[in-house]
Amino acid sequence: MKKYLRYGIGTAVAVAVVAVVVALWKNFYGEENIFLFSTETIQFGNVATTISASGTVEPEELVNVGAQVSGKIMSFGVDTDGNPVDYRSTVTKGMVLAHIDEVLYEAALSEAKASKLKAQVQILSAKATINQAQAKLVLAERNWIRAQELHPKGSMARSEYDSSEAEYLVAKANVEVAEASLKEAEAQMEIAEAAMVKAERNLSYCVIVSPVDGVIVDRRVSVGQTLVSNMSASSIFLIATDLKKMQVWASVNEADIGSIHNGMPVVFTVDTFPDEEFEGVVTKVRLNATMSQNVVTYVVEIDTDNSNGRLIPYLTANVKFIKAMQKATFSVSNAALRYRPDPEVVSPAYRGKLDDYLGRGKHTVWVPDGKQTLRPIPVEVGLSSGAAVAVSSPELKEGMTIVTAHRQKVVAAGDKKKEDLSSPFVNKVPTRVRNSAKGK
Repeated sequence: MKKYLRYGIGTAVAVAVVAVVVALWKNFYGEENIFLFSTETIQFGNVATTISASGTVEPEELVNVGAQVSGKIMSFGVDTDGNPVDYRSTVTKGMVLAHIDEVLYEAALSEAKASKLKAQVQILSAKATINQAQAKLVLAERNWIRAQELHPKGSMARSEYDSSEAEYLVAKANVEVAEASLKEAEAQMEIAEAAMVKAERNLSYCVIVSPVDGVIVDRRVSVGQTLVSNMSASSIFLIATDLKKMQVWASVNEADIGSIHNGMPVVFTVDTFPDEEFEGVVTKVRLNATMSQNVVTYVVEIDTDNSNGRLIPYLTANVKFIKAMQKATFSVSNAALRYRPDPEVVSPAYRGKLDDYLGRGKHTVWVPDGKQTLRPIPVEVGLSSGAAVAVSSPELKEGMTIVTAHRQKVVAAGDKKKEDLSSPFVNKVPTRVRNSAKGK
């Protein structure tokens, strides 16, 4: 009996040892399936439906200051800070911007003044000639009257009679010639006065002055450079009247232009401040379309406030026209709404009701519920910005973790212990749902 008892005890010990060995082997060398989850956090803010376009930041009013005469640039004026006029100089209306060589235009003015004096002398001479001609006419007329009285009485020869008549007619014609000379001199006077006005104006054009208050955006000449003014004025400076008010000129595709209207809100970014959004409003849709590679686009003007001076002319703008906006709402990515979990990662309490959450027309987001399982939260969806979708549910909270994908991983038991050191709910590719517009 003792022999069988010892045999039974030995067998039990052997079985126990084998069980321990098997357990240890599985613990250190066995394999097991685990799930790794990609996640994101729920955002709270505004979600908008938008139309995207690109454009350029432009001054609201830009004045092109040109030269109306040709000549060499002799010097520049000084700006409000006392420095020579240059890029970004602040100028005021009437301030001297540049001087053009005046020598030729001063000479032309002197010549015009001399021509005027000459015309004045010609007028005086013509008037004196008229007086002389009129005096001779009076004498010739009297002689002619006398001849008409004497000749019928036989007291004057026929030749003298004819001479008196001819002298009278010549004197009369000379008066008319003198009067015509006066008119010619007066016409020369008008020509000389017009030439003098032109010369004075051309001389004044040698001093380039600012027509408005503003800031120099572009200086297109240098001291010593010669300007050649043809049919159009040579451009010298570009002046922005007020950089506190800027515009964005956006090119909008013809497929979207019908949705753009005056007063439409706009948000945009510029490459130099990629994380800062600027706001604006549509003020004009230009009708002169352009075509490039069979694509028709229209220019839309957008007014924006630039009181802080952050925007400078000609920055590239990434524009979003806001068609509709849902403010102060939770939002998730499209991936979160498209996610369909496998039954094995769903908490047991919900596995039998998957059709209630994954059925057609259902919208559900999934959140962690335990170490390796998820639970559903039914949501109502709203506007979509393309990157984010507005969702609502009493269970949602800002910053809540939402699962967007999962993958299965086979690990050794020893490696599993390492995996257990961190949560399986890890956002492997960090993403951030960016709201389409700032709240106001």
